[in-house]
Amino acid sequence: SAASPKHSVHYQPANANDTLLRAAIVALVRNSEIDGIRSTIRQVDDRFNREFGYPYILLNDEDFTDEFKTRVQAVTKATIQFGKLPASHWGLSPYVAEDKVKVALAHNNGRYLHGGSYSYRLMCRYQSGFIHKHPLLAHLDYYWRIEPGVDYYCNLPYDPFRFMRDNNLIYGFTITPTEIEPTVESLWDVTRKWMLENPELLPKKSFIQWTVDKKSKYTMCHFWSNFEIVDLSFYRSAAYESYFQHLDRAGGFFYERWGDASVHSIAASMLLRKEQVHWFEDIGYHHPGYTHCPNKPEMQRNCICRTGKEFMYTGKCSRRLETVKNIDKSQALKLARLPDLV
Repeated sequence: SAASPKHSVHYQPANANDTLLRAAIVALVRNSEIDGIRSTIRQVDDRFNREFGYPYILLNDEDFTDEFKTRVQAVTKATIQFGKLPASHWGLSPYVAEDKVKVALAHNNGRYLHGGSYSYRLMCRYQSGFIHKHPLLAHLDYYWRIEPGVDYYCNLPYDPFRFMRDNNLIYGFTITPTEIEPTVESLWDVTRKWMLENPELLPKKSFIQWTVDKKSKYTMCHFWSNFEIVDLSFYRSAAYESYFQHLDRAGGFFYERWGDASVHSIAASMLLRKEQVHWFEDIGYHHPGYTHCPNKPEMQRNCICRTGKEFMYTGKCSRRLETVKNIDKSQALKLARLPDLV
């Protein structure tokens, strides 16, 4: 039987001959990112997927070129599906005013990374509310999100999708940084209003105190969503969809720079219990900005990274996640109400 989720390194699937789950490895990628995505797919194949053969799904807001398709297919034997985003999924939110967005982009340009970028905001809104609705993902139960130009350092001798299923896990991550505060100035305020308007959509218990402290202050902690393995029933749930629509109407994807990482993370902490979330400690990973390299000897022997990249063993958000406990819905609603009482 499956080991406790904390020790995925010892995990053996209940039945090694099980067929593959309805899962895929998914990326949103541009034609210009051909070298970066080839490198990532090659690494995911080397570390894990050559043994398993899960399909890749690559999505683009434009048509993929023939050269892109040929060069990507050359690095893997796995099936690759190439998809274009439906026009209704990509673009300016119907709830924001174009002239106000231009003013916001000009104001935020230089204030923080991608401060003036319109396309970055389109990506964040898409990853927050639409990727799980793409027709190519319709039949999937799980997805593993990858990005061009990242590094995977460790061999993964088991199927993480099956690991998620067998341990009743909903959301898997590798790195938990803090958000850049000016990008999410009103995100918690807008979120708590949604909670107060939709208490029937909140679960009996949640680990919301990971993202919000006892004084109802946003901690900025988030799962870095450029890597995530997710049970897609979470993003398809009525609660998540209602929350996304509420955020979209508020306009913060464009007027600020709400990232999908923060949206996914607040949603997870508000709608899931802590035991439904899993740190894939054994997956060594680098995305420009942060690196995670496992420091436990039984994990390290599967890796080519050097320990010393130990952000996850010392970072504020990983420490907070370790100690946080689930709280009742009534306590979560109290946190949501608190700023109104001050």
